[in-house]
Amino acid sequence: MLDGMPTAGKYLMSARPDELSDEVLMMRYQTGDQSALSILVARHKRPMFNFFVRQLHDRTLAEDMVQDLFVKLVRKASTFKHEARFTTWAYTVARNLCIDQMRKLSLRRHRSLDARATPDGPTLGDRVPDEHPEAEADRSAVSADIASRVTKAVEALPAEQREVFLLRQLAGVPFKEIAKITGVSENTAKSRMRYALERLQTALSEYEDYARALR
Repeated sequence: MLDGMPTAGKYLMSARPDELSDEVLMMRYQTGDQSALSILVARHKRPMFNFFVRQLHDRTLAEDMVQDLFVKLVRKASTFKHEARFTTWAYTVARNLCIDQMRKLSLRRHRSLDARATPDGPTLGDRVPDEHPEAEADRSAVSADIASRVTKAVEALPAEQREVFLLRQLAGVPFKEIAKITGVSENTAKSRMRYALERLQTALSEYEDYARALR
């Protein structure tokens, strides 16, 4: 049955599904192979979750966003071009979902921070502490505090630097693809990554002497 089929076609028919590239799996899904979608979801749901949770700072919301993302990818499956990279296509959709969600969250947060618990009381924004509690002197506490500071430092990055950092560090997306996802040149994407790393290094510099003292 396969004798008259081109080599590529034979490979698509005979290869184990979990050995196929993302792009080939999308081709199979477009032709009606539902199992191909299951493999794509299994491969990418964790990196996508990490991307959403770092952008939105809410694990429950990130889980919902992963679901929304794959629903959207299914609806847009016919628009996927075979010469494109799946990760570029998928993270472009994920980025747009993040932008829409952050706009909604920004509006809600602005309203909630201006609200007062009592008519004469402080707003929630007034009650947010400016300083983080000091780390305890033992190693486990320092490690936890550093992890917390890293998270906060990433969250404090300018949005364009944070998304490049997350795409590169969490998802492992190449700079060439990050440039396509974010709509900038590859050099700009690399510059944003460099600035992000410099900001993170500055934010965490106070721990260099602290870590040395514990050795």
